Amino acid sequence: MLRSVILAAARSSQVERLVATAPFTRAVVRRFVAGATTDDALRATRELVDDGLAVTLDNLGEDTVTPEQATATRDEYLELLRMLATAGLTPAAEVSVKLSALGQMFDEQLAYDNARAICAAADEAGTTVTLDMEDHTTTDSTLDILAKLRKDHPATGAVLQAYLRRTESDCRELAGAGSRVRLCKGAYSEPESVAYQSARDVDRSYVRCLNVLMSGDGYPMLATHDPRLIAIGEDRARWFDRGPERFEFQMLYGIRPEEQARLVGEGHTVRSYVPYGDQWYGYLMRRLAERPANVAFFARALASRK
Repeated sequence: MLRSVILAAARSSQVERLVATAPFTRAVVRRFVAGATTDDALRATRELVDDGLAVTLDNLGEDTVTPEQATATRDEYLELLRMLATAGLTPAAEVSVKLSALGQMFDEQLAYDNARAICAAADEAGTTVTLDMEDHTTTDSTLDILAKLRKDHPATGAVLQAYLRRTESDCRELAGAGSRVRLCKGAYSEPESVAYQSARDVDRSYVRCLNVLMSGDGYPMLATHDPRLIAIGEDRARWFDRGPERFEFQMLYGIRPEEQARLVGEGHTVRSYVPYGDQWYGYLMRRLAERPANVAFFARALASRK
């Protein structure tokens, strides 16, 4: 119920205005978002890399409705990749890209062309791109564009969401040699016809998908903050004889930093998902919905500013 309320708030312009203008908001956002600018993204990346973490950077923005907005997003990623390479932060830092921000909702060819330009820039910078997954209506389109990109840029990463009923099958399709796949639970509001609704069913699906990826020939990227699923991931890595160079954990910037440090200390590869930009509201609300413990953090920050 709480998750549904938060996701509804994520779509409310009135709630967004209320949150954005609240005096405590800046401190709360700073924990989960690196900042508004490319320089902020580089600063956060340098700090994380110095702590032994890998990084994937997401320029926030999903409400792209014109070709000009899509081109601006593409150009931001091209500049980001250039700056990462100049700063010596690749290959430890890669980028995550939402196709909706590149024009997917109104022109799939434009989205593909923009993504291809970003992949080419990533190759030149010595790093990789991962295509973020969004709501279920875009899954087929995203996987189609992924397949096209991988013809020239085989290291392009995929994201699969365990709460979708189709995902175990998609994992089998994408578990081949060299295939980088991020497995997450999923953070969008989806109908029961396509997605599991209970946390227990989503967790069970995650474990089934994890086993498919770990038993395959690809490179699993386990995106979770759930202690039980992390432990299962460690166990499955041992069972399938996967060393730290053959899979990684991924966690969101600002969430469970102590656990990220623990896993790094034990020799695991851990990649922090670092968002930046001024379109932070939808991202933040989905993070609160995805992990209810984050609501308590937000509430504490609110109370401390009263």
